[in-house]
Amino acid sequence: MVSNKGGRKRLVTGGVWTLTAGLALGAFALAGTANGASADTTTEAVDTGRHTKAKPTIVLEHGAFADGSSWNDVIAELRADGYPVVAAANPLRGPSADAAALRTLLDHIEGPKILVGHSYGGNVISQAAAADPDVKALVYVAAFLPAPGESALELTNKFPGSTLPDALDPLTYKQSDGSTATDLYIQQDKFRRQFAADVPAEQAALMAATQRPIAQAALEEKATSAAWKTKPSWAIVTTRDLNIPAAAQRFMAERANARTTEVAASHSVAVSHPHLVADIIERAARTTTR
Repeated sequence: MVSNKGGRKRLVTGGVWTLTAGLALGAFALAGTANGASADTTTEAVDTGRHTKAKPTIVLEHGAFADGSSWNDVIAELRADGYPVVAAANPLRGPSADAAALRTLLDHIEGPKILVGHSYGGNVISQAAAADPDVKALVYVAAFLPAPGESALELTNKFPGSTLPDALDPLTYKQSDGSTATDLYIQQDKFRRQFAADVPAEQAALMAATQRPIAQAALEEKATSAAWKTKPSWAIVTTRDLNIPAAAQRFMAERANARTTEVAASHSVAVSHPHLVADIIERAARTTTR
């Protein structure tokens, strides 16, 4: 059911601080030409007569614990409606570095853009879009909308409801400089319940096997900017989310004055409810790029 409008447990387990998740998107999924232009156009009436105006490019930024296939059905709907789409590859190393990576892609795409972030991807689009006038709107899908000085970990710990700590599978490794770092996975046998409870079992098993990890440090890094303070924002709040509590999502969306839709879905809402996600994205595009 969808409508418009969180025993508090800190995300610390086995010495590993955690929180969010996200749907990863792997390689670019370009609909249209390499610079984001598309042959599909929409007709618009203006005072000087009628002319055609290219639709904005939709740029999708994933979070952690999945790959690009999680956006497949959303991309299909957007493309069917004439929108050029790019699914960006998120390194998942930290908001600052990941935003810089996203910026290189945004600079390559000409014309107006709508940025969409899932989960930790919300941190990234909030930073990457701050000084880009071509980004016309932000869409947060079960995502973080941090203010400067806030981390994803901090925001999740403000509210009870996340069961992610007990589902994690941390992997510590040595870096080239001799220091150690930790990547976070979700245990495969716990993946569906934790991350994708409303996704068919076979599909969720594939998502678990292909998940991409996020650096523990990325969840602790504080935001330095917040594009939602100056750009129109939309938010999808997932009320059955076991990664980012619905209360946390509501708090951030309300603070950002985002146009909010709530849905009884898991964290993997783009997989379980692709039509809803695509509809909200298109609504943001139509509203801000007339």
